[in-house]
Amino acid sequence: MSAVFRAAAGGLGGRRLQAIIIGLVVLAATAASTLALGMLADAHSPFDHAFAQQNGAHVAVTLDTSVASAAQITNAAHVKGVTAVAGPFETESVNAKVVPPGVTGGSISTQLNFAGRPSPGGPVDDLTLQQGHWAAGDDQAVVSDTGNAPSQLGTTITVGSRTMTVVGVADSVTNTADVWVLPAEMAAIAGQGGSGQAQLLYRFASSATDSDISADIGEVEEALPSGAVLSHVSYLSVRQSEQSSVAPWVPFIVAFGVIALAISVLIVVNVVGGAVVAGTTRIGVLKSIGFTPAQVVACYVLLVAVPAVTGAAVGLVVGNLLAVPLYRQNAQVYQVGVLGVPFWVDIVVPLAVIVLTVLAAAGPASRAGSMSAVQAIATGRAPRPRHGFFAQRMLAKLTSVPRPVTLGFAAPAARPGRTLVTLVAVLFGAAAVTFGVGLATSLNRVYNDISAAARLPVRVVPPPPGGQAPPPGGGSVHITIGPHFHGLGALTAVQQDTISSAIAATPGTQHYLTQAADNLSLPGLDSSNGGAQITAYGGGDPAWSGLVLISGGWYAQSPGVREIDVNTLFLTDTKTAVGDTYTLVNGTHKVTAKIVGEVFQPGNDVSIYMSQATLTAIDPTVTGPASFAVSLRPGVSADDYSVALQNTLGNSYFVGTGGGGQALVAIITLVTMLTLLIIAIAGLGVLNTVALQIREKAHDIGIFKALGMTPRQTLSMVVCSVGIAGLVAGIVAVPVGILLHHNVLPAMASAANSGIPQSVMSVYSAPEMVLLGLAGLVIAIAGALAPASWAARSRTATALRTE
Repeated sequence: MSAVFRAAAGGLGGRRLQAIIIGLVVLAATAASTLALGMLADAHSPFDHAFAQQNGAHVAVTLDTSVASAAQITNAAHVKGVTAVAGPFETESVNAKVVPPGVTGGSISTQLNFAGRPSPGGPVDDLTLQQGHWAAGDDQAVVSDTGNAPSQLGTTITVGSRTMTVVGVADSVTNTADVWVLPAEMAAIAGQGGSGQAQLLYRFASSATDSDISADIGEVEEALPSGAVLSHVSYLSVRQSEQSSVAPWVPFIVAFGVIALAISVLIVVNVVGGAVVAGTTRIGVLKSIGFTPAQVVACYVLLVAVPAVTGAAVGLVVGNLLAVPLYRQNAQVYQVGVLGVPFWVDIVVPLAVIVLTVLAAAGPASRAGSMSAVQAIATGRAPRPRHGFFAQRMLAKLTSVPRPVTLGFAAPAARPGRTLVTLVAVLFGAAAVTFGVGLATSLNRVYNDISAAARLPVRVVPPPPGGQAPPPGGGSVHITIGPHFHGLGALTAVQQDTISSAIAATPGTQHYLTQAADNLSLPGLDSSNGGAQITAYGGGDPAWSGLVLISGGWYAQSPGVREIDVNTLFLTDTKTAVGDTYTLVNGTHKVTAKIVGEVFQPGNDVSIYMSQATLTAIDPTVTGPASFAVSLRPGVSADDYSVALQNTLGNSYFVGTGGGGQALVAIITLVTMLTLLIIAIAGLGVLNTVALQIREKAHDIGIFKALGMTPRQTLSMVVCSVGIAGLVAGIVAVPVGILLHHNVLPAMASAANSGIPQSVMSVYSAPEMVLLGLAGLVIAIAGALAPASWAARSRTATALRTE
C-alpha cells in the first residue's frame, strides 16, 4: 500500500494542472449542487422551512387583560404541551394616518394592528429584519413587509397625537402584527380608551393537525377566566394561504434546480474520467514496474480524491455564501422571511460529489489497469487510429479553410465520448438561456395583464376616511390606491361628470372607465376569502381595462343584457364553461347570466366581471360606480399624470397611483441569477475540458508551433475545437428550452388556479430564436478562451518537453 501512496503523491506533484482542474470542477459542482438541492428542498415547503428557522408561533392568542390578571396570564404561559412562549405583548388595533415618504399632502387612513416588543428576537416568532433597524425610541416603528402599512423606510404613522417614523421593515412568518413599537409607546397609542389587549405566542409539542391545535387552545382557555381569550390564530391557516401563494413559482425553480444538478454531474464525470484517460501512459508505466490492476485503480482514485476533497470543502463554503443573495430573492418570491441551505444538504452534497468523483475515476482506471503495459502506453500516447484520423484527412482537403481551423474542427472526433458529454453540458446551459429568456418575457406579460398598477395605473376616488386630498400644486404625490379601494360609496352624477371631464382634458389619457366593486357569497363558490370579488366596469369598453381573455369575449354594457366574464377558478369551482348560464343569488335577489368569457386572473380569489346594471340587479346597495380607473398612453408617467389631474380636480377628490411590481422584480431577478449560474457552470465545464485537452495534446501543439503555427492560429485552433459542439448544442437547445417553457408555464398557471392565454405562451420571435441558437456557441467559446490563450502563449520548447 505504501507504493500506492508514493505513486499517488508523485502523480499529484507531476500533474499540478490536472489536480487544479479537478479541484475547480468539484468546487463548482459542489457549490452549484448545494444551491440547486437547497432550492429544491425549499421549494417543497418554503413556509415550513421559514417557520422552523424563525421559531414561528403555532398559535397567537389575543387576551383581554381586564378579565385575566397578570398572574393568570403567567400561568397560561405554562399549560400542558407548551414548548416555548413569547409575551404577553400589549396589542392595539387602531385607525392610523399613513403618509409614505415624499408625499406633501394627504394621507391614507387605515386600520393597523400594533404590538409592543422590546426586540425582534425571542423564543417564539423571531422577526427577520429585511430593511433598517429595530425601533430605538418612542418616535420609531417597524412595519411588517406583508402588513397593511407601506413597507417603505421614512413612512410616518400617526395615531392620535403620536407620530412615528418607520425605521425598519421586518417579517413575521405568521403575520402577528402590522406594526411593532417599543412597549413604552403602547400606552400612548392605546390612549384613554385602550382595549387592554395582550398577545401570547405559543409553540406546542403537538401541533400538526387542526385537532391538535384545538386541543392546545383548549388548554389555554381552561387556564384563564371565561371570556379572557378574545381570539386565536393558528399557523395552519397561515400555512395554507402561503402555500397557495407560492405554488405558482415552484415549477420554474424546480426546473432550474434540476438543470444545475444535471450539469454538475456531467462535468464531474467528464473531467475526472478525462483526467484518468489522459494518464493512461503513466498507468502503463506503473504496470511495467509491477503494479497490479487493483493498485492502479487505488492509485488513480487517490490522485483524484485528494483535490476532490479539497474542492468539495471549498465548494461547500462558496455554495453557502452564494446562497445568501440567491435565497434572499427566493424568500421574496415565496413571501417568507428567511430561507437557507438545509443542514442535510451541507452533509449530503459534498459526500455525494466525492463519491461521484471516485466512481468516475474508478471506471476508466479499471479499464486501463486491465490492459497490458505496452497497450496502455500506446493508447495513452495517442487515440486509436479510428478516432479522429479520418476526420483530419477529410477536413485537410478543404484547402480554402485555414489549416488551424480544420485541425480544431477535427479535434472532437479524437475523443467522441468526451465531446458528447461537453456538448450535453453546453446544451443544458443554452437551454437554460432559452428557457430563462422566455420565462422572464412571459412573467412580464403576466404582470402587465393582471396587475392593476400596469393596466390602470391611475385611480380617482373621494378622499379616504379620515384623510383629505392634497391641495392643488402640492407637489409629487405617490400614494398607493389598490384596485379594490373605492372611497366612501357611489359617486353622484355630478361627481362622475366632473371627474370624466377632468380626465378627458388631461394630456396623456388613453382610456378611462368607471368602476364599482363588491364581494358576494354565491352558490357553488368557496366563501372563505370573503366570497367572489365582483367588478363592474362602465363608461366604455370593458376591454379598456387591459385584462386579457383566455377565451370568449366581453360582456355587453346594455342594461337589459345579463352577461358576465369570470376567471378560471370560478369555472373550476362551479363546474361551468364559457357559454353556460349561471344564477347569481344574493339573498332574495337572483340574476341568471350567461358566461361569455374566461378572464386571465390567477390566484385564490374568484373574480367576476359584469356591467353596472347587472351588479345593481344582484346587489341593489351598489347603486353606481365608486371610482374611476385610467389607462395612460405609452411613455406617460403615472406620477406626473396624477399630479396634473389632482391639480385639475382640486382637493375634493383623491388621485393616486396603483402600487405593485416588487414581486415581479424579485422573480425576474431570481430567474436571471439562476440562468447566469447555469451558464457559469456550463462554461466552467467547457474550460476544464479544453484545459484537459490541451494538457493531453501539449506535445502535438509544440510540434505545430515548431512548424510555424503562430499564437493567433493556436488560439483559433483550440477555440474551433469546441465551436462545432457549441453551435450544435445551441441549435438543439432552442427547441429544448421552448419545450421546457411550454411545459413549466402551464404548470405554474395551474398551480395558480388559472388557464393561460396564448399571448403569454407565444413569446419567442424568429430573430430571437436565431440569437438564442448562438448561446451554445458563446458559452463554448467563452469557456475555451482562457485555456486557449494559455496554449497560444506557451513556448515551443516547453510544449515539446510535455508528455
